[in-house]
Amino acid sequence: MPAADSPGYIRGAMTRLAAFNPAVRTLDESIARARAAERLGYESVWTTQMPDARDASLVLAAYAMNTEHVKLGTGVLPIYTRHPTAMAQMAATLDELSHGRFILGIGISHKVTVEGMWGLKLEDPLQAMRQYLTIVRTILQKGGSNFEDRHFTARGVYSGPRRADLPIMISALNPRMLELAGELADGVVLYMCTPAYVRDHVLPAVRKGREKVGKSSEGFEVVSAVPVSLTSDRAAAHDVFRKTVARYASLPYYRKMMDASGLKAELDNERVGERVLDELAGIGDEERVRDAVRRYREAGVTLPGVGPFSGHEGAKGFEATLEAVAGA
Repeated sequence: MPAADSPGYIRGAMTRLAAFNPAVRTLDESIARARAAERLGYESVWTTQMPDARDASLVLAAYAMNTEHVKLGTGVLPIYTRHPTAMAQMAATLDELSHGRFILGIGISHKVTVEGMWGLKLEDPLQAMRQYLTIVRTILQKGGSNFEDRHFTARGVYSGPRRADLPIMISALNPRMLELAGELADGVVLYMCTPAYVRDHVLPAVRKGREKVGKSSEGFEVVSAVPVSLTSDRAAAHDVFRKTVARYASLPYYRKMMDASGLKAELDNERVGERVLDELAGIGDEERVRDAVRRYREAGVTLPGVGPFSGHEGAKGFEATLEAVAGA
């Protein structure tokens, strides 16, 4: 655990914070960032699998070998690139390698990726996720699976060490997938959700799923990536983040969620406005980046995942941004 005088401690108690740390230019730099997050008292470090990037599970393996206690999560891995038996094998192995620190986050991805890039079919994503998650959970809990359905079939055993209660989270945006998360998963991993969407759409849908199987919401994790940039040049940082928002707004799942968040009119404009950017991120001085995290906490996020970004001259950098948030 971090020392009591480290930035990760506030008034004698550690504030729960996660850091999103995808692999950057060099793996050594990425590892150094993971170690910095651990040193600053962050509870967990997450990485996302992008179509053109390093294998996220192997990146986390590198983090595991260079850290001691920080938890390690995938936020998230797409289900269509790994059969559920392979996903369970990877999860159990990475959990063993990290001495029980792994959190598995999985997601559907998008039609443009699944069908356009991989040549697969994205059909009935809700049932596909239900079947996939059921297989992975069964293998981790029972050491094997005998499952056959429309989307996935899995017959076999896993004889290696496994943790039956390894946390499994899913990326969810629409009410039905959020309800499924509440029913079957240990949490959700969110991105590009406004605090209002978390409060008004995510939590009620999750609660409905929990109630469906006779569970309370206690212990259910709501992880939300919070893009932040500690910077002396807000305008330049806005220009960087504007491109990210525009890219995700072009994806149907995200756009539907953003429209439901009250952002439709401004997203319809050619240039995404400052209000939208500041609603989705914390950009500017220390107070602004801290305020973004606070807004997500107040909306019901149990574990804010700070995602520092730069790409412009005024950016203070990854570690300085983590320090600014952790030292609130």
